[in-house]
This record gives sequence, structure tokens and C-alpha cells, in this order.
Amino acid sequence: MPDLQEAAQALGHHFLYANLAQAQSKQDVLDLIAQQFILPTHVGKNFDALYDVLTDPLHKSGPQPGFIAVLEHIPANAKFDKEAREQLLDIFRDAADYWGDRKVPFRCFYSFL
Repeated sequence: MPDLQEAAQALGHHFLYANLAQAQSKQDVLDLIAQQFILPTHVGKNFDALYDVLTDPLHKSGPQPGFIAVLEHIPANAKFDKEAREQLLDIFRDAADYWGDRKVPFRCFYSFL
């Protein structure tokens, strides 16, 4: 993981990291991402809010150099099942598409617990 952080720094990209090992539910996942990415508290409410904050407000704040996001230890349990994991990853895929349309690199790396 330090390699990804170093790569982000070398490229001048934003580095977003969240360790989700302690998360047990969707709410836990959202709360930890909001805390560790240093996002507004409303992001912890739902997946739509997470997508919104990863895209439009950042775009409106000015030119962005690029992003490297890391989601480590995404939970795999009854409270955060396969569907929830796919929804989470879809948000990051959609954010990558959003930024790709604007010619801004957005890379997401993830692992499951």
C-alpha cells in the first residue's frame, strides 16, 4: 500500500485510503469511508451521497490532477453481503467513469476481508 501512496504523490494525485476491517454493516462502511477519506458527515448516510461527494463538488472546486482510492478489507458477511459489496464498487466504477469523461485519472484498488 505504501507503493500506491508513493505513486499518487509522484503523480500529484489525491490519495484516498480507507481500512474497512472493523466494518460489519453498510452503515459502518459508509462511516469509515467518510472518516478516513475526510469527507462531509452526510456521506455516511447512503451510497448516493458517497457518489455525489466523489464527483460533482470536487469537479466544481477546480481542476483535479487525479485520484488513487484504496478500499482495504471490504467486509464479506451477512450484514454486508455480495449485493452491498457490488453496490459499493459500482459507486467507485461510476466515479471513475465520471472522471474519465473529464480526462482525469481515477483509480480504485480494493481487497476483501
